[in-house]
Amino acid sequence: MRTIRRSLTTRGAAFAGCGLVLVASGVLLGQRDVTRVGVLLLALVAIALVLVRRHGLRLEVRRTAVPARVAIDERAVVSVAVRNAEGTTSPVVMAEESIDYALGDRPRFVIPALRPGTTQEVQYTVRSHTRGVHRIGPLGIRVRDPFGLTLRSAAVGGQAEVVVLPRVVTLPTGRSLGSGIGSEGTVPHMVALHGEDDQTIREYRDGDDLRRIHWPASARTGELMVRQEDRPAKRRAVILLDSRAGGHAGSGRSSSLEWCVTTAASVTAHVQAAGYATHLLTSDAGHDTGAHHDEGLETGLDTLARITTGPDDGLRAVLHAASAVTSQGGLVVYVGGPLSDDDARALAALRQPGSAGVAMVVDPVSFGGRARRSADGETAAATTTEVLRASGWTTTVVDSRTSPATAWSAVVGARLVGVR
Repeated sequence: MRTIRRSLTTRGAAFAGCGLVLVASGVLLGQRDVTRVGVLLLALVAIALVLVRRHGLRLEVRRTAVPARVAIDERAVVSVAVRNAEGTTSPVVMAEESIDYALGDRPRFVIPALRPGTTQEVQYTVRSHTRGVHRIGPLGIRVRDPFGLTLRSAAVGGQAEVVVLPRVVTLPTGRSLGSGIGSEGTVPHMVALHGEDDQTIREYRDGDDLRRIHWPASARTGELMVRQEDRPAKRRAVILLDSRAGGHAGSGRSSSLEWCVTTAASVTAHVQAAGYATHLLTSDAGHDTGAHHDEGLETGLDTLARITTGPDDGLRAVLHAASAVTSQGGLVVYVGGPLSDDDARALAALRQPGSAGVAMVVDPVSFGGRARRSADGETAAATTTEVLRASGWTTTVVDSRTSPATAWSAVVGARLVGVR
């Protein structure tokens, strides 16, 4: 009975209620015509229930989003292919997609009657103003009878996702960015010093170009030797993102975490364009080491799109993982909230002698958090920058009005320690 009640529309419930009242009144008053009208209303509701359930709703849904990775405010076209898997023709179906609220209003469309095995494809566009992984699906479907008395609802499984990447803003080029030390991989530092035309000599291998045979070396060793141009060593840049819940404040696009994610993405793109080999390290509780390591911009942006606030001890895993990457030197960039004295000293130790370290420390107070001040009245962000600055870092404190370009200019516009 409860299932039937849920299947009735408002009109259907009114018809059923009126039918019951008329039947009861006709029987009590001896009015057969009134009874007949009541029976007719009840029969109409019963026929509607049969009509709406005579067809199966075995529909298969397949979704594709093009492109599946978009930038903020960029549109993606979602194609929904609905296939009738029943052995009979499906009824006309009213469909509504379940999508994350950030993608906009839920699309509604009508799927016509489909013969067995046929497919109907529908397209719609989505756009998000916020980064993240946004879910699409399942598909909610509804079938009404011709009289509008009953309604049958179901949810067809199958989900897809649209990855909205963080915004990448253009950063100014500092005079110190073109310099840097630390090399990527096992290529010797001398290669980077002498340029791309450096050559080494090795034994001839089948398939080598005969024009690359080095005759003086071949005469000296008595075996064929060929020239091999060495790959120039790339400078290394390590970007550390702090996603601790205790280090950030605010909500939505105006939160300090969103500012840090945008800045980390922009710095990664900027230093990669400047010829650096980029290493982005973020907290990842699901990883064995507790940290996620991305090399390159594409994978880094995908990771940044999925970043959310995590536990306060997540940064320690990032600092531990970064120590292995920064041991050979290179540019170290920290983007995040204030640190405790122990964590600040651990971060400061990542900058190797002769290398550069820059830190953009957000002040959660200006992003909506509660003020946290030390005994001498300084904010926690200012205290962190003082510890790092004493270890040779170039630092700046960021508030909610500071743009990523302004913060980057503040740390790279001046001469970095250790860079000649």
